[in-house]
Amino acid sequence: MRDIFPQTERSRTKKTEREQLLLMPDSSENTDTCVTGKIIPEQMTEDSTSNDSVKGEHKETTGVRPDQHLQQEKIGREKIKHLFHKLHLEGKRCNKLITSDVLQITEHSLQFHESCAEEELVQTFLQKVLMMNYRARYIHVNKTSQQDHTQETHIDLSEDNVDIFKAVSLSDKGTMQPEHIHPMDVQMAVFHCADGFLKQMMVTKLSQCQYALPLLVPDPFTQQTEFPLWTFRQINKSWKMRSINNEIISQTQPIYKAETPMVFFFRFGSVSSSKSQLMNSLINEKHNTFFHRNCPGSSRTRVLLDGVVEIAWFCPSGKNTDKFTECVAFCNLHGDAGDHEKKLQILTEISSVNVVLLPQLDRNDRHAAKIQNLYKGRKPLICIFTKDESTVTEMMKGKYKIGLKNRSQSDVSEELRRIINDCVSESSHTFRLEDVSKHPDVRVDEEDDDDCRRGREAAQQMMSLLEKRDLREIKDSFLPHQGKLWHQWSQKNRELHRPRTEEIEIYISRKQTEMMNIRQQQHSFKISDFIKFLTKKMNSDAEHEKMFFLKWLRILLDEYTSADLSALHHKYDETWSKAIKLKKKHGKSEQRKAEQKDLEKISEELQAVTFGLEHIMREIAQIYESCSFVNENKKDLQVNFSSLPTLAAEMMISGSPLELMDGDAAHVPVIWISAVLDELVQKLGDQRVFVLSVLGLRGSGKSTMLNAMFGLQSAVSAGRCTRGAFMQLIRVSDEMKTQMNTDYILVVETEGLHARELAGRSTKDHDNELATFVVGLGNLTLINIFGENPSEMQDILQIVVQAFLRMKKVRLNPSCVFVHQNIPDVRTGGRNMEGRRRLQETLDEMTNLAAKDEDSDAECFSDVIRFDVQNDVKYFTPLWEGNTLIAPPNPNYCENIQSSQRDIFPQTERSRTKKTEREQLLLMPGKIIKNNNIAANSDGGPKPAVQMPP
Repeated sequence: MRDIFPQTERSRTKKTEREQLLLMPDSSENTDTCVTGKIIPEQMTEDSTSNDSVKGEHKETTGVRPDQHLQQEKIGREKIKHLFHKLHLEGKRCNKLITSDVLQITEHSLQFHESCAEEELVQTFLQKVLMMNYRARYIHVNKTSQQDHTQETHIDLSEDNVDIFKAVSLSDKGTMQPEHIHPMDVQMAVFHCADGFLKQMMVTKLSQCQYALPLLVPDPFTQQTEFPLWTFRQINKSWKMRSINNEIISQTQPIYKAETPMVFFFRFGSVSSSKSQLMNSLINEKHNTFFHRNCPGSSRTRVLLDGVVEIAWFCPSGKNTDKFTECVAFCNLHGDAGDHEKKLQILTEISSVNVVLLPQLDRNDRHAAKIQNLYKGRKPLICIFTKDESTVTEMMKGKYKIGLKNRSQSDVSEELRRIINDCVSESSHTFRLEDVSKHPDVRVDEEDDDDCRRGREAAQQMMSLLEKRDLREIKDSFLPHQGKLWHQWSQKNRELHRPRTEEIEIYISRKQTEMMNIRQQQHSFKISDFIKFLTKKMNSDAEHEKMFFLKWLRILLDEYTSADLSALHHKYDETWSKAIKLKKKHGKSEQRKAEQKDLEKISEELQAVTFGLEHIMREIAQIYESCSFVNENKKDLQVNFSSLPTLAAEMMISGSPLELMDGDAAHVPVIWISAVLDELVQKLGDQRVFVLSVLGLRGSGKSTMLNAMFGLQSAVSAGRCTRGAFMQLIRVSDEMKTQMNTDYILVVETEGLHARELAGRSTKDHDNELATFVVGLGNLTLINIFGENPSEMQDILQIVVQAFLRMKKVRLNPSCVFVHQNIPDVRTGGRNMEGRRRLQETLDEMTNLAAKDEDSDAECFSDVIRFDVQNDVKYFTPLWEGNTLIAPPNPNYCENIQSSQRDIFPQTERSRTKKTEREQLLLMPGKIIKNNNIAANSDGGPKPAVQMPP
């Protein structure tokens, strides 16, 4: 039967006198609740009170005169303007919010804010989002004294006339709940006022918070529907599925490329139950993926959310407890779908399953024809009736109905989950984000922004040069300057500063000659068309377009290499697991050696196919160094080599990381780094810089900690660990410069100690060199320790103590803070005191052992550096709330980060010395390399906070 109405009418139950609402309401739909949870009457629902905001498309106006509709739109526009005014965003529609303003260190960013004034909502929201704190949506607004007075109106009735009915009536007339800004209006207002880079960063962080993301967004002023595809370009999702053989299959993909089933939720009319909350129960009942009416801070009045389509993904973990066995996308249309026909049409066309909420089915309803068409269509349809008590019923193949009335949410969720799983398993229809851009009624942000479009076209043109090339040979062909010759030169430079017993002058002269020959060979290499294109593009375009070009180049390079990298990582993990099993079983040494050789071979392959923006900049660095060494420009370089450091300086100023130490050669290109810093001085002036470095085992969360602490983008792409060292500039706001006594924070992010890919090589020497470099470079080093594993702690502490002893030997005085991550309950005071005591004992023990190797008389760690175990040890809670792939970050982790910031940054002032005693940052790498990586300080003075070179 192809008519939904007769079937539904026959199965409809009798009406009861009252309806028990067991599913909680949602501010994203028509009805709402106060903070106390009281249900707002249906005639006072949000759509009837605030649905006159400007829509992204034509509204149905049945029963409304044209002049009334125009008046409603005018009122809606006034509400939007008033919202932007209250948020202090009036001028930001044209003069956009930018990343550099948001990422700077301000007094506000160092404070913890559970509540704030209304005018600080934007600043506080962005601060929490960039720290991956999902409480960004739950910010309380401080009430004014006038509001407090309004809410506490006292009704004075004489004792002779004590009547509760009269008192309640009078109090209802005398008090009104003050209007406050809806949390999603804050998010969407920032979204509309952010430039492309900040918008992309914000959406990436929202994704890390496991929140739903804007998919289709009506422009509040032009009424056009925008698809912000650019904002999804940096998001990767990982999931695990079980094969037919019950094997775990892991996948990590850029989300814009992922092909998954998509379930589309929408509603017709005014419904009494929460669609968004129902969706949350399907994805993660412990987290509000979609904001709903019962979330803290929700209100009846919202201005910017109606007509917005949000999307979220369920990512399975390969466990039997997974709610869905494959990655599934969920889309949610906010508001009455009848008022957003274009979006309804787009989403129902591209979805795999459609789910509609409505009170009941009525053939005379204005939406009856749409429901009938969906019922007749081929795609599965699930009708959820809020005034129906029935359990799940299959009306015909692929068409279901479920009642909500007088039913528990858990029962409904379980039925709905089962139906969706059945529909998805039987459907071959999949959804891909990029396909949304093909719809003619949608404006795509990447096409609408000329700089973004031109940047993409240039990056695609550059990538076309790599077509039909073996990925393993690309770096040798296109980036020859950073290959074997650079590695040989690095080794010769190490040997130069480790003289043998023979005559030193002869030894040094021979090494210098060998190094010059290598540089001349480097200089003779032709520059590839790939690099020529980049230097031409970076020297000719406007700044904004150049930044888009670099972003696109990074995105396309990741896309180009992801498949090969994923396969090799899988192969490496399997071989590593075999090696571990052999070791546990005490297997034959020949077998273990064979496995070790396989690991080294795969590691070399990984190194060969790893190809990112950092390798391109490394090639430019070596072109510059070879030209500088022979003091001659290359014939095939279209620009003078002296202009190359400008490109890197501009990247750093814009917030991009720059490689400081080549992780493959384990060497610092000092000439290049010096030139880049010179350019920074030319552009920024002679600025004070405080260097903050981080050291820890691989996989201990160093990058995540820095990203949360400063809102940084990762130096390397998702799925890859940091190699070498990278530096990023963080601006200090004018208000904080005097207090912190510095103008910039230079954050140095390094590769982890005990890297698995180095297994079988000289990991001890490598780790000691890296630790000495990091400790010697930083004014303050964060020593990152994951958990409380005694053996791992001992390993890293031994390396750290030895590095600080070397600094003491050359009269450098850096400081450190120990960060213990993944501690279950950081509030347990006694436990933390015990942890501090054990750490102090271990540090003293390691100092005794290291002192013998370094010919030092130090007996305890406080003899080596100034260290206070009470204040210089921090404990962080686990990063994630749960162990699934859809678990959100722990807000307490973010608060631990912020608390540490407040303790760390006062050290910038303590580390300052007189300007006349400053050292240049560019001298540090060379000093660290010399004398077995022990810095040689000729003036014998203390090490001040580093200053930009003059």
